[in-house]
Amino acid sequence: MKSSPGVPSPANISVEKFRFSHAARTAVSKNHCLIHIAAGVLVAIAAATANRVCAQDVPTSPEKHWTAQWITAPGAPERDAVVLHFRKLIDLAHPELHFVVNVSADSQFIFYVNGKESGRGPSRSDLGHWRYETYDIGPLLHAGRNTLAATVWHFGTHAAIAQISERTGFLLRGAGAAESIADTNSSWDVEEETGISALRPNLHDYFAAEPGERWEGKRYDWYAMAATGNANHPGSWAKAVTLGRGSLRFEQDAPNNWQLTADPLPAMEMTEAPPGKVVRTNCAMLSRGFPREAITLPARSKCSLLLDNWQLTTGYPVLTVSAGHGTTLRVTYAEALVDGKGQKGNRNQIEGKHIEGVVDEFLPGGGESKTGFSPLGWRTWRYLQLDVETFDQPVRIEGLKTWFSAYPFVEKGYFHSDDATLDAIWNIGWRTARLDAHDTYMDTPYWERLQYIGDTRIQALISYSAAGDDRLARQAIEAFNNSRIPEGLTQSRYPSSLLQMIPTFSLLWVGMVHDFWMYRGDADFVRAQIPGTRTVLDWFLRRQRNDGLLGKIPWWPFVDWGADFAGGVPPQDENGGSGAMTLQFVEALRYGAALERTYGDAHVAEKYEAAAERAAAAVRKLCWSEQYGLLADTPGQKHFSQHANILGVWLDVIPAARQKEVLAKILSRSDSGFAATGSVPEMTAATYYFRFYLARAIEHAGMGDDYLKLLGPWREMEKLGLTTWAESPEPTRSDSHAWSAHPNYDLLRIVAGVRPLSAGFQKVIIEPHLGGLKEVHAAMPIPQGMLEVNYAGGAKGVEARVKLPEGVAGELLWKGQSIPLHSGEQALTLP
Repeated sequence: MKSSPGVPSPANISVEKFRFSHAARTAVSKNHCLIHIAAGVLVAIAAATANRVCAQDVPTSPEKHWTAQWITAPGAPERDAVVLHFRKLIDLAHPELHFVVNVSADSQFIFYVNGKESGRGPSRSDLGHWRYETYDIGPLLHAGRNTLAATVWHFGTHAAIAQISERTGFLLRGAGAAESIADTNSSWDVEEETGISALRPNLHDYFAAEPGERWEGKRYDWYAMAATGNANHPGSWAKAVTLGRGSLRFEQDAPNNWQLTADPLPAMEMTEAPPGKVVRTNCAMLSRGFPREAITLPARSKCSLLLDNWQLTTGYPVLTVSAGHGTTLRVTYAEALVDGKGQKGNRNQIEGKHIEGVVDEFLPGGGESKTGFSPLGWRTWRYLQLDVETFDQPVRIEGLKTWFSAYPFVEKGYFHSDDATLDAIWNIGWRTARLDAHDTYMDTPYWERLQYIGDTRIQALISYSAAGDDRLARQAIEAFNNSRIPEGLTQSRYPSSLLQMIPTFSLLWVGMVHDFWMYRGDADFVRAQIPGTRTVLDWFLRRQRNDGLLGKIPWWPFVDWGADFAGGVPPQDENGGSGAMTLQFVEALRYGAALERTYGDAHVAEKYEAAAERAAAAVRKLCWSEQYGLLADTPGQKHFSQHANILGVWLDVIPAARQKEVLAKILSRSDSGFAATGSVPEMTAATYYFRFYLARAIEHAGMGDDYLKLLGPWREMEKLGLTTWAESPEPTRSDSHAWSAHPNYDLLRIVAGVRPLSAGFQKVIIEPHLGGLKEVHAAMPIPQGMLEVNYAGGAKGVEARVKLPEGVAGELLWKGQSIPLHSGEQALTLP
């Protein structure tokens, strides 16, 4: 059987892809010199060719304004759901070594050159920073006639909340005079694709991600993206209509709302992965060998196949079929199976459970040609169920392939020890961090795909520590800065088409900027955020009461999903006075002061420091309960939580002499291995997310050797068969929430003991807390190179070997001693 152009094939090699930094079109720093890899849904990265390309190596045009036009289809919906195909034929007298084009769309595109997929995008942002991708398609062009094509989709009200949009449109601009023949304008052809429509997921919890899709094979134009089209399938093509030229950000009198900026991110990873194994079916005799081997189902039959991928994944399934007129293939994706009560239980168990989730429907058009179905948007699943119902013709399912896709983080850091169970905690955490990072960070790859500040702060620290990659973090920090409303606060999540305000997350964004400064440096980048940190802190300063506590905080002042926190909000008195929120304010003020003293205004720093001291003193005076020796949540002292006490210890609001006692008390309520003296009130426990801040308090109080005792909840999640870390304790909505992956950060920071002493790791502190471990081997990528530590217990104490990159010095702290460290390798005996 011959294949139609819709069939995925490893022969469809994708193009070399250039993704510029924000400094792209003229010159970039060495930090923006990236390795770009040929990658696409149909090509494994392992089989691609890597080329080191810097933005300054790409030909640029001297033109002041772009002449390429945004285009759409005549009569096509502007903001309602629609899928469009665009096509342009260009003639070349000879092959081109380089042919650089900039490509964008609203909302998303897949770009083809001579029938081969060459890229996807654009990365999500807002209209004021609309991304364009840059490709050198020279290797895919030849002398004579060439076809440039793109599929563009806009799902209107069905689109993910993270998708900001103006209206449906497509833009391609040649980067130089020779490439200008490819510019989008009315010479391009366009066709509305009627064979794809959106399916709204029928789920029982908050869902904000991409919809499912319905593909009707009889209506779909399988030849639209082909190199030469097909004379027997001419489609319904018309000349495109223009929407005004593409305009760069900061241009005067731009003709439309898309202010274009070069995408600073690399291409997403796209790697073929095993499709899983059939673990349950009602047609075993017919489906034997699937998905490795083709199966044929007779007319007027039904077959259900449940595949277990053994671990959660993100990416694209590709289902190839032939014949099957009237057949419906329904693909359901789920993180876990559920029982009759909607409970997940052990994720490895399938008996008595069924699948619920996002659904794609594929309807073959019949005929003997193989047809490849793959959704436009990527999917998330551990379990994938294929339900097939045939009509008057048999269907042959040629096979199922899956392509893993996520941000291309490379795992450079590591943590190994004599406790093998920590390897599983590290590996599950790293998988969680990978799946929750694509063209933005996201809280969950299944349910929301929204970049929240509270989640992203933790995700960025994992990226710095385990990957040494700050590109996605830069995107996030800038996105949150760009999200600020006139009152000065950041939005809670961004990009987002739906405004949501969590004022406490704005405080965490100030901390995120400070984290970046300490772990990555880059004074110019940090300095650029200070106008934003000022408006955030000024908003809170205006709400600081005369007694020093914060007043009532509007919108949604989320702190944690505590069991009795209404909507995640700790108690406030009638006029505010939340201890936990005020302490988050103290943290942000101190970070803001440090940033101002280095890059801003010393007078502003003094103002922040004074306000922080007033707030800290107020919490200490008004919320401290002598009866229990703990901080209450408000001056009324009727409610207690771990949260206020965690922050009180970390920020030294609770005196140092009482910090260990306080931590022992609050942990005696939730964790084994901690005992308290005296009475301890009922209190709200921190969930997985806020235990990141618990780790900060444990480290600060000199209890780092107790850190490993805090990992009980993660061991329990592993016993339940989770392959990524959950959003919250059972019953949980999301099985993958990167805010729960912070043990990857703390195994390196607390146990291995690696942390920056000065901005950008110019100086380092090594302070290991091995607990009961006898051996630890760990490494962290820092801006100057790899930092490695090894510890092994011996007769004389701990034998330590530390290797610092060139130009980095610091000190090793051990049982009250300070030992100087220098660049290079050094061996130490720690008694």
